[in-house]
This record gives sequence, structure tokens and C-alpha cells, in this order.
Amino acid sequence: MKQVSTGFFPSITFHGDESSPMYRRLYDWFRSAILTGELRPGQKIPSTRYLASELKVSRITILGAFQQLSAEGYIESSTGSGTYVAKSIPDQATRLGLGNRPRSIEQAARSGSRQISQLSSNLVPFPTLPFGVEAFRVGLPAVDHFPINIWSRLVARRCRQPRKEMLNYGGPMGFGPCREAIAEYVTTVRGVRCDASQIMIVNGSQQGLEISVRALLDPGDPVWIEEPGYPGAVQALGAVTGKLIPVPVDDDGLNVKEGLKRCPKARAVFITPSHQFPLGMTMSAARRMMLIDWAARTDSWIVEDDYDSEYEFRKRPIAAVQGLDTDARVIYVGTFSKVLFPSLRIGYVVLPADLVSAFCRVRQASDISHATLEQAVLADFIREGHLARHIRRMRMLYMERNNALVTEINKQLGTSVEIVSAHSGMHLVGLLPPGVEDTIVWQRAAKANIASWPLSICYQRKPHRGGLVLGYGGVDRKQIQDGVKRLAAVIREAL
Repeated sequence: MKQVSTGFFPSITFHGDESSPMYRRLYDWFRSAILTGELRPGQKIPSTRYLASELKVSRITILGAFQQLSAEGYIESSTGSGTYVAKSIPDQATRLGLGNRPRSIEQAARSGSRQISQLSSNLVPFPTLPFGVEAFRVGLPAVDHFPINIWSRLVARRCRQPRKEMLNYGGPMGFGPCREAIAEYVTTVRGVRCDASQIMIVNGSQQGLEISVRALLDPGDPVWIEEPGYPGAVQALGAVTGKLIPVPVDDDGLNVKEGLKRCPKARAVFITPSHQFPLGMTMSAARRMMLIDWAARTDSWIVEDDYDSEYEFRKRPIAAVQGLDTDARVIYVGTFSKVLFPSLRIGYVVLPADLVSAFCRVRQASDISHATLEQAVLADFIREGHLARHIRRMRMLYMERNNALVTEINKQLGTSVEIVSAHSGMHLVGLLPPGVEDTIVWQRAAKANIASWPLSICYQRKPHRGGLVLGYGGVDRKQIQDGVKRLAAVIREAL
């Protein structure tokens, strides 16, 4: 029999006729708990001595109840091991519907109105597929190429000599040595101007965006967003203000002049300037300076999401907008989820010094701090040079996978799919023929076990042309060839 952990056992409470013998009331509770699933098949039951002590009854009472339960097949005993809930419930008990079954959540939902917030109703979840579908999942890095042996060694080293600070609550800004390592990294590699006191460690870039939005905006504040743009930013912004101003992007990135026409006094702007999501262009230097000038003149904020700029294939990564800002108007958000592995959930926000206190107050309203051990290990990983070596290896790997995907799409689909954003990052966009609904293709591809995002979810308004966002970071050449072959069949069927 498969044994279920006995770490926790439900509280035994008695209802009904108090004149019934105690052994009978105990028998009724166990039978009901087994039939309703409160006690699971194979779960170990505490000893009769323990139950007698806890319930303050005679052990003979417990034994009487157990004998009846055993006779009816609800529990089983194993010599030298203990007593367990039976693997299967007697058929007659199931047919008769014995046990006081509580109403299921679904039944409760159907019985009347269950009030939820308008915000939670309006938020649209990201498109996802079950775990294990890798081609062409957006945002999935090559986790099988992560140096897990090095990471494990660093974890073990930290655990062998744990300091008190590793086990205590951390501060809202994060673990000091990790903040120092990140500050050194972003100033050297990304051209960000900061020191460790301006670094806030967060649980991934999405939390960084949400904290930024809550710290900077009030309900109704107008905000420029890229069109098309990152759906996660729309979710974070929509949680505070519903006044989103879509501003189109072109080959030079966000069209600042168009933004000024649509809403000259927006409270903030959200941008992905180094590698625009999803189309992939880099914001020009002229546009960057226009944006910084606008923010300074209007007392507005720039939230810069630098989610995967490490992976530029044609040239050195472009320096961050934050490094050009002389008026402290930029909040810079970064993450290690795509550089290392997604479950790490370590992101960071680089704050203007005068905003640190406000951001800490907002952070403490949602959680206290990130796990200290993970931050300590990341600090070691960066300081000992492992991060730099890993990024160099991954840049070459992603360039190879990018080329393989482009080649395979051209081979299988020819000119029916137009490829954009094919020179950096871990995804590209394939524009579908005019008139083809990308949501339909996306749904059919999902049924064929192909992951993607429909390009239209990145727009606030219906786009002139649909497409698919295809991630290639987590797929090898064989998976790319097989995935494109299946995707091509889906697209040809939709034509």
C-alpha cells in the first residue's frame, strides 16, 4: 500500500446525537472523513494510544471504533507499521452515498452569486499550455544548459555554514551582497547609473512592474503603453489605472511624437527599448532623448523593462535608457528568470534615490522580502564570474536556435509567413497572411501540442494583421524542425 504522509491529521470533531456511545460517534466521524476525502486512501492514522490521550477517552473506546471500521473495510492494519485508510472504499458505501458530503465549490458557485472584484473579472490571463510543451513556449530559456552543478555547489556551500541572516526575515530592499553584485553587473554591462542602495530585489520582473505602478500612479492617471506591447505590463497597469494610451511603435521604437499628440501630459510611460516586446526593434537614440526630455518637462515617469537585452546577436547590447537620464525619471526593471531559469523568481528594480522609501512601503503591503538564501547564492554566482560565462554561452546557443527557426519557417512556409524580430532575444514574430485570425491558428496549434502567443493579445485594438509569437530559447534543433512542420500544417489549413 502506498503510504500517505502523516505529518498532519484533521481535527476530530463530533456532531449529532450526544447520547450515542463514544465509540459510535468516533466510528461515524472516521467513516464520514474517509467517504468525503478528508482522509485519503493510504493515509496513516495516529495510534490508539495517541488518540485516546488527545480525545481524553479510554483506549478501549478507540479500539472498538477501529474494529468496526476494519470489519467494514474502511481501514487496514499492518503489523509493525500501523493503521491506514483502506486503498479502496467499499462499493456499497459509494453506491449508497454514505457520509455527510459537503457541497463542492462548483455546487456552491451554481447556487447563487459569488461577488468578486471588477478588476479580477477584467484581467485576461496569459495564454499557457501544460508543462512539458516546449515548442514554441514564449519566455522559456534553455534550462537544460544551465550550469546546475555549479549552482548546486554554491547552494551547498551556503547551507553548510548558514548565517543567522539566512534564516531570518530580510529587508524590503533585499539581501545586501546580492544588491551589490547586481549593481556592479548592471552598471558594467547595461550602462545603468546606480549603487546598491538603489537596488530592490523582487520576485520576478512582473512584481517589479506591479510595485512600480502602485508606487507611481493613482486611479485614472493616463499612461502611455507600446502598441503592440507586453501583456504583463497591461495587467500591472490595469490593476491601478484603466486609462491606458496605446502609442504605436515603428522601426525606431515607441513613436514619441504620436504619444504627445494622443496625451501630452501622461503620468508615465512603459517601454521595452532595448528589445521591444514583441516586435523586437531597438529604440533609437533620438527617441530615447525625446522621451527623457518629455518626462523631465512634464514631471512624468519612465518605466524601462529590460527583460532579455543580454541576447543581441548582431552587435553589443544597447545601453539602458536609465543611463542617459540626468533627472532621475527612469525606473529600471530587470530579471534573471530568462537569463538563468524561470523558477528562480529573482528580479530587480533600480530606483531613483528619493523613491526608495515609497517603494519600500508599497513592497511591504504585498510581501516582506525575497528568500535570502537564493539571493546569497545568486550573489556568489555573479561575483565568481559564472553569470558572465553563462550569458556568453547562451548568446551563441540562442543565435543558433534563432537561425534554425528562421531557416525552418522559410523552408516549410515560404513567403506565407513574414518573420520579424529575428536578430535578438529568445523569440520572434511570424506575421500571418492578411485575413487569417491568429487566435484561431493559436488554438489549433495548441491542440497540435505547439505553444505560442497570438500576436493580437499584445494589442489594445484589433491589429491590421495577425501573427504568432514563437519562443525558441527552450527548444533544440530537432524540436524546432518537428514543431515548425506541425505548425505549418495548421497554418496551411487556416488559409
